[in-house]
Amino acid sequence: MKKTSNNRPIILVTNDDGITAPGLRALVEEMQTIGEVVVVAPDSPQSGMGHAITINQPLRLDKVTYHDESLGYQCSGTPVDCVKIAIDKILHRKPDLCVSGINHGSNSSINVIYSGTMSAAMEGAIESIPSIGFSLNDYQLNADFVASQKYAGIIAKNVLKHGLPQGVLLNVNIPNLKENKIKGIKVCRQAIAKWEEEFDDRLDPHNRHYYWLTGKFKNYDAGEDTDEWALANGYVSMVPVQFDFTAHHAIPFLNNWGL
Repeated sequence: MKKTSNNRPIILVTNDDGITAPGLRALVEEMQTIGEVVVVAPDSPQSGMGHAITINQPLRLDKVTYHDESLGYQCSGTPVDCVKIAIDKILHRKPDLCVSGINHGSNSSINVIYSGTMSAAMEGAIESIPSIGFSLNDYQLNADFVASQKYAGIIAKNVLKHGLPQGVLLNVNIPNLKENKIKGIKVCRQAIAKWEEEFDDRLDPHNRHYYWLTGKFKNYDAGEDTDEWALANGYVSMVPVQFDFTAHHAIPFLNNWGL
């Protein structure tokens, strides 16, 4: 794909925590050392939106200028909307790389399904753009993104150099550790884990019931080749993810039904 005149790749940066999120700014700063950055992110937090798109209301797109005078765009839609509109109305072409994050909180294991961060990256992969989602295993707004920036840069450079298989994107999670405590990068599989959820039943001032989702994350996987193991043992986890949900191994089983 044709690069800019100075041969620097075009990098689309997005997220689900919103245009003002510190993790987005950290990712932008790192990507600016690699290529020409275009930022398109939601105008408000969109965590847990998954692959939602806006179809019944108009989208708004407004320019945003950062303190260093670099330009970005905020979109009234979802993270996936941001990728779609960036390609069609801002870039007028596909970028050379799409990166999403850096998310406040892990998107390891089953969380990849719910994650707006990963869905934005997945939309990039659907468009045949090499794409990566980055998440830091720290939910605090004052999280330290120094180590995350370093590993985001390392992985992004390698993706630009080597590419990715068609239909594959990367789910990268960084442990909540100082840079000198991280042991390296592990290529992993997704752990078998899930949220055990319940709804807390409460009453509002008008004595009407409302419900608040709560739950605990349970890891049922003892394997030492999973993203959960890597994070727990001081490694950055890197899981290759695909948007083809076909359970190929189940096709022979279903064919044996004799339908």
